[in-house]
Amino acid sequence: MMLDEDVLLSIARQAGDAIMEIYAGDFDVYEKQDDSPLTQADLAAHNIIIEELKKHSSLPILSEENADISWEERQKWQRYWLVDPLDGTKEFIKKNGEFTVNIALIDNGIPVQGVVHAPALNVSYYGASQQGAWKYDQQGKHAIKVRSHKEGEIWQVVGSRSHQSPAIQAWLEALPGDTDLVAMGSSLKLCLVAEGVAHVYPRLGPTSEWDTGAAHAIVLAAGGSVVEHETDQPLKYNQQASVLNPYFIVRA
Repeated sequence: MMLDEDVLLSIARQAGDAIMEIYAGDFDVYEKQDDSPLTQADLAAHNIIIEELKKHSSLPILSEENADISWEERQKWQRYWLVDPLDGTKEFIKKNGEFTVNIALIDNGIPVQGVVHAPALNVSYYGASQQGAWKYDQQGKHAIKVRSHKEGEIWQVVGSRSHQSPAIQAWLEALPGDTDLVAMGSSLKLCLVAEGVAHVYPRLGPTSEWDTGAAHAIVLAAGGSVVEHETDQPLKYNQQASVLNPYFIVRA
C-alpha cells in the first residue's frame, strides 16, 4: 500500500510550492481554537495533498485540517495517511524557514513510510520500512543513518527553538557527560537524529500525531527509534480518541 517514493515526494513538494507562494508575500495570520497560528498556507497545502493522495490511494486520510473525524470511525482504520500540511507555523510566521510538509503512511499504529519537505530550505527527507532513508538537498540524494553516542563524546541533543522547559533541562543534566543543544523547529528535529547530526531528541512537551508521524517513519527507516518517555515502549498512532502524543524520546 506504500506509494512510489517519487510520487510521495512530488506531492509534498507541490504542497511546499503553494506554501512558498504565500510565504514570499505578506500573509494573513488567523488564530485556531487552540490559539496556535494558522496561515492561508495551511489550507492551500492541505487541499493539494488530499487531492493528490486520493489520485493514488484509496486509504483514509487524517490531516490537521480535517481532524474532526470521529474516534468511532478512526479506530476501524488499519492503514491510513497522516498529514500535517504545514508543521512549524511559528517558524513560518517568524520567517526562519524551519517549517515542513509532513506526510506519513501508518500501518497498525506504526509509521512505515514518510516524507518531510522543508520548502524554504529546499531540503526533503524520505524513509520507508525495509527500504531505508534518504535526504535530498542541493547536492542530490544521500542515504542517511542514525549515529549512536559513543563514550566520551559530547551529546548532540536536538531541541525546540520555540519550546524549552525545566523538564528538558533536568533531562539534559541527567545525561552522562557534556551536552550541546542543537535548536531546530518543526519535524526537522526528528530528521536531525535520522541523519546522524544529533544523537537524541527528548520531547517533554505536547505534540499531536500529525506533527511526528512522517519524521518518525524516517527515523525508523534510518535505524533509530521513538519511544514513550514514561514506558520506553515504541510510540504508536491511532490508539485512542485523543490525537495527542505522550512525551517521547527520539534516539539512535
